[in-house]
Amino acid sequence: MLMAHGLAELERGARSELPLLELVGVTKRYQGTTANDGIDLRISEGEIHAVLGENGAGKSTLMKLIFGVVRPDEGTIRWKGTDVSIRNPEHARSLGISMVFQHFTLFETVTVAENIALTVPGSVAEISNRIRQASIEFGLPIEPDALVHSLSIGERQRVEIIRCLLQNPELLILDEPTSVLPPPSVEQLFKTLRALSERGISILYISHKLEEIRSLCHSATILRQGRVTGTVVPAAKTAGELARLMIGKDLPRTKHPPAKAGGAVRLRVDRLSTTDPDPFAVNLDDVSLEVRSGEILGIAGVSGNGQSLLMKLLSGERTLPASRRDAVEMMGESIGHLHAAERRNKGLAFVPEERLGRGAAPSLSLSDNAFLTGHRRGMVGMGLVRNAKRDSFTDACISDLDVRCSGRVAPAASLSGGNLQKFIVGREIYTSPKVLVVSQPTWGIDVNAAAMVRQRLIDLREDGVAILVVSEELEELFEISDRLAVMSKGRLSQAMDGRSVDAEIVGRMMMGMFDQRPQDTHR
Repeated sequence: MLMAHGLAELERGARSELPLLELVGVTKRYQGTTANDGIDLRISEGEIHAVLGENGAGKSTLMKLIFGVVRPDEGTIRWKGTDVSIRNPEHARSLGISMVFQHFTLFETVTVAENIALTVPGSVAEISNRIRQASIEFGLPIEPDALVHSLSIGERQRVEIIRCLLQNPELLILDEPTSVLPPPSVEQLFKTLRALSERGISILYISHKLEEIRSLCHSATILRQGRVTGTVVPAAKTAGELARLMIGKDLPRTKHPPAKAGGAVRLRVDRLSTTDPDPFAVNLDDVSLEVRSGEILGIAGVSGNGQSLLMKLLSGERTLPASRRDAVEMMGESIGHLHAAERRNKGLAFVPEERLGRGAAPSLSLSDNAFLTGHRRGMVGMGLVRNAKRDSFTDACISDLDVRCSGRVAPAASLSGGNLQKFIVGREIYTSPKVLVVSQPTWGIDVNAAAMVRQRLIDLREDGVAILVVSEELEELFEISDRLAVMSKGRLSQAMDGRSVDAEIVGRMMMGMFDQRPQDTHR
């Protein structure tokens, strides 16, 4: 998928002897943990420099130190050869540093253009025109007049990237920028980043997609448990070698035996259509699907094609009028009119695409977050919380999914994005659901943890759970899906056999060419 580049071209990162940014012995401690321990890092003008490491290795903390979100406890930050103390993000932007965060920093009740106007000079009308031009130039389509709350996670990520590019930075920090971008947009973004590099703009790039790192980045610093363990030229290493440098071992392989035939239908959607007054909304158009006990149905598609709305209608965040209650059924019972709690009582578990706010309450501890959806697992008795049950449930989630944190009392917001994702997935699995609906299951998770999460989903399927997975990672869907459907412009294709479906055909279907599909398959 990604363009190949020779080593000579990839090593053309250093434009001058004097680094644009240099970190010397930078350390950051939090209560109970050292996130960064004596970090040394150099970035030259025009260099695309990757930072690699497992979830919780200290990557995001390091980026926040550079962007002024937090201050180092020890060490020196030099900008263009001068020692600096970056006071806050506004100070960082004044120096020429911009950042796209893994967890987005957008106001949901105002438009895209109004959000960008907060950090980019100019009137809203002028910025709207610049957004439209940038959308075309960078291949990141977005409507400047759309309200942010109506956008999918992938669309919000496009907004964050465009906002940074409009700030004309000298150093651009990208934290998992392609995690929910489709392949064509990834290609376009990489062309843009290479062009920025040619103009002398430096880029700090965090990603768990090792082939992306090998294709794009001139150099890479490896972090493990908050310390630098080496610096390499990614193109000179295989993806497997990079993984071993990150985690100290070979990647696990997912075991995915064929699904057992004849499982009962546990989740059915029948000709579901919506009419949303929002002119920028993507409405569902006659969507039908079935998920059986003991199978994984994957749904592929470019972000913003109706997946987010479908997930809300399945989870109960949005309900249907009583007259259309039978458009969504679970185990033969109409549930379209039921709210989220009522659906959970019937055995539905749900992992939303947005971790903070929907998947977890940021200020609450992991124990309290576990209680929010897991309280049916014996955590309440005589109207009182059973603390021991709640805590043992939380500890099991943390241990089984290898969640790196300071313990069950840690606030959800204190975890790295990947570790919070692992916790939320583990929490929903541990509720022993009959139906599990998951959106973007491995968003922001390192390669080792992603393999573990995928295996957990397959194991849950083996126990007879019906699982629906929405993901923009085609390779992920091919790896775990028993059947695969494609969503485009609010329409859903019929499901195809997940083991034999052709990636090229799926790509065409993602662009709305449903007549390109092979023979539909049914179990």
